[in-house]
Amino acid sequence: MNFKVILQNTGATWAVNIILLLLGFILLVKGADFFVDGAAGIAKKLKISTFIIGVTVVAIGTSVPELAVTIVDAVKPKGGAVIIGNIIGSNALNILLILGISALICKLPSEKSTRTIDMPFLIFVSALFLVLGVFVGGFDAGTVGGALYLDATMTWYCGLILILLYVGFMVYNILLARKQSKARLEQATAVSMPAEAETAAANSELKWYQRFTPWYEKMKLKTWFLAIIAVFGLGMVVLGAQVVVDSATVVAENLIGIPTEIVALTVVAFGTSLPELITSISAARKGDTGIATGNIIGSNIANILLIGGVGALCRGSYGLPFTMEGLIGGIVSVVAALLIFVFTVGSKTKSLGRVAGIVMLMCLVGYYTLLFVNLGVRIYV
Repeated sequence: MNFKVILQNTGATWAVNIILLLLGFILLVKGADFFVDGAAGIAKKLKISTFIIGVTVVAIGTSVPELAVTIVDAVKPKGGAVIIGNIIGSNALNILLILGISALICKLPSEKSTRTIDMPFLIFVSALFLVLGVFVGGFDAGTVGGALYLDATMTWYCGLILILLYVGFMVYNILLARKQSKARLEQATAVSMPAEAETAAANSELKWYQRFTPWYEKMKLKTWFLAIIAVFGLGMVVLGAQVVVDSATVVAENLIGIPTEIVALTVVAFGTSLPELITSISAARKGDTGIATGNIIGSNIANILLIGGVGALCRGSYGLPFTMEGLIGGIVSVVAALLIFVFTVGSKTKSLGRVAGIVMLMCLVGYYTLLFVNLGVRIYV
């Protein structure tokens, strides 16, 4: 359902759009809570690391908005312009904003396999995405009115390469998950009913809403219930992201008059990253740091390899247009991936702490400043 079209056709007011924004955020927050509870509980029962759950199931689930935007834009005759910016912009936000905020909430430790395999792989595919997008299909670059411009194309066979790499990455994680399950190397965050909950459940004088929490904690011991709340939570997150993006875009374009290009660089990129943002912060707050870190690393890898690959294949012989904004964002994405690797490996505790979080947030401010300065020069000069 395209809420943006409905809102535009019905002439929705400020009040309606603000209510929808609030509704979208409620869906995101509560959906993320359900999703993290379900994923962490299943991980514990299967004796699988929460990082593996985060880098596979959670990462793919929270990348659904980007995938939906990619397919819709790719099949349009003159589409493709949104795809690269959405992928790269989301990746930069995922690391600099989401991991930055999560690191401020609590330390984000990393497993050895994360430092030796997943983080270096993210750096590699981030750089590969730039090379395939800028150099393989040929490019034209220069300046116009003092603004830098780039005209390049990512070809369909580059998309095939990306998808094959993603299949290999998923096979690796599945094999690692099976190995961890057999060896029982790590258990996820415990999902159990605390003593206080048992006492509350036994108190017949409690009102119905006071009995919900004990009942919920008890039900989380059942695998089928964990699966249901994980799927239900994911649906809430995706729906909430769509409502927020569409209603915010209508406000920006129709009610305030902000140019569509600026909306795409801000609202769309941020909106499609909302599932990762809410899920990771919720996981960090609950102490499920494996999901928080794995979600971002896995989501970024999925954005580049799966979503970028699908987008390039869907565009066929037309290819994906690669602009200067995409190049700038791509470079920032590589730098961001390097940052989390350096801070994690260089830390005594092998984790991302508050200093890393502050640096990443400062880099995000610098990135947007550079992006908007070049965009402003290109538009108005």
